[in-house]
Amino acid sequence: MMPERCPTGFDERLLTAYLDGELTQDGEQRVEIHVEDCAHCAGVLDELRTIREASMTTSFATPPDEQWNELPKTAASGVLRRLGWWLAVPWLLVLTAYALYEAWLGTAGALERVLVFGGISAIVLLFLSVLLDRLRDARGDRYREVEK
Repeated sequence: MMPERCPTGFDERLLTAYLDGELTQDGEQRVEIHVEDCAHCAGVLDELRTIREASMTTSFATPPDEQWNELPKTAASGVLRRLGWWLAVPWLLVLTAYALYEAWLGTAGALERVLVFGGISAIVLLFLSVLLDRLRDARGDRYREVEK
């Protein structure tokens, strides 16, 4: 039965780095010398080579565009989605403003008001920044030409 780790304590991560060409010349020589003397690491290196060759030569079928596309399937669903966003965003802004107003009235001390207002304001600003980025990115897909 072969041990799970190198009996000499050799760092087996170097074997993967060796195959990937990430080692210096000194590191490569160290791996090559070690593999000559260590049957365990030689076997691991052979297994890694086999796995690497299999993964590099395997071809995968490209799924049809319908599976990649996140756009609405019909024009009606697209209109409904845009309408939903146009209704949801103002509603959320009004609700947040009302929550801030109620929180402001419900707190007694100045420190509590600053903490509540600052925390909620930070969350709202983060949400708005994400929303603005999404709206900007929705205008044009930068990765349209990238093969899926």
